[in-house]
Amino acid sequence: MNLQEFLNLRFLGNNVGAYLTCAGILLFGYVFKTLLSRLLSKLVFRFIRKRTEGVTEAQFQELLIRPVSIVVFFVTIYLAFQVLDYPVRSSELTRHEPWPKVALFRLYQVGLITGMAWIALRLVDFMVMVFQRRAETNASRLNNQLIPFAKDLLKVLVLTMAFLVLLSRVFGVNVTALIGGLGIGGLAVAFAAKESLENLIASFTIFLDRPFAVGDLVEVGAVTGTVEKVGFRSTRLRTAEKSYVTVPNKAMIDKPLNNLSLRTARRVSFTLALSHTTTSQQLHHIVKEGKRLLQEHPLVTAEVQMQFSALTPAAKEVTVQYFVETTSYDEYLQVKEELNYCLVEAVEHAGGTFASINNTVVQLSTGGRFDSLNSVTTPVL
Repeated sequence: MNLQEFLNLRFLGNNVGAYLTCAGILLFGYVFKTLLSRLLSKLVFRFIRKRTEGVTEAQFQELLIRPVSIVVFFVTIYLAFQVLDYPVRSSELTRHEPWPKVALFRLYQVGLITGMAWIALRLVDFMVMVFQRRAETNASRLNNQLIPFAKDLLKVLVLTMAFLVLLSRVFGVNVTALIGGLGIGGLAVAFAAKESLENLIASFTIFLDRPFAVGDLVEVGAVTGTVEKVGFRSTRLRTAEKSYVTVPNKAMIDKPLNNLSLRTARRVSFTLALSHTTTSQQLHHIVKEGKRLLQEHPLVTAEVQMQFSALTPAAKEVTVQYFVETTSYDEYLQVKEELNYCLVEAVEHAGGTFASINNTVVQLSTGGRFDSLNSVTTPVL
């Protein structure tokens, strides 16, 4: 038997040559799938190079090589079986087909659709990288907030579309009739997911109304923190204790929200308690000199108040209030510390002294008896 006769041998409806061609295409696709995916991604990148905003070709290929290689391999599987006289076609599959044949073709469809969805998800990642590069040139906190939200939204849409295509193409479900037939069942699901839907609607309200942006320091209810991310359901805050607090979006718009980052200045207010040994002349000098020092600081606004406000049995009290023009909490603390030193030096320079207050707390019990608590010495400044 020569080679030609061997290739013409037939079994299961196909000759040996057809089987060898099919195996060759499969082997070619398996061996060169990575190379082919790299060439395809390189070709696509050439068309979009001018709009990549600094995203390199290596980054683009890193995103697409794996999903494209999988799709390329599934395409070679399809081409390989087209060589045979009885390739598997969806139009020919009936209920009377052998279940292994049907199962293999369904598995092939699932793999191909999954690979296409994976490519779409990676393209979303690539678009997000491009917009992030653009956002770096335009320092807008709205972009930092919108880009992660748009990324999540696009990925949800891609996965939803892939799931609907799977139902339609693989399992033969009439998607249009399925969506139209939800009816009362859809209302029941919507009622069960009431809170999730409210939080989703609240997320869109946050983007439209823009009461805050990523990076803002906000106070909502009993929580104070810096906004790190606004998602579909919740907003993530980083507190001063470096803990990560998740607040539902509905709470972010229903409760009174104080955007501390939008303050034009930070207020400092306290009472300076001087001892009774401080004379009126010294007191006048302390108030005058302290007010001058506060007004001369470059970050303190003109609304400076420093007045002899109260005369108590324990001390002569001077009320101090001023505003620091900064949105940075660290800079606010630094300015406050500098001015505290200035006030202490003014008191010492005038010869005044600070008061120590001995408070004896007296509490009336329900039985009419007085319980005297221990005296506590409290420093005033």
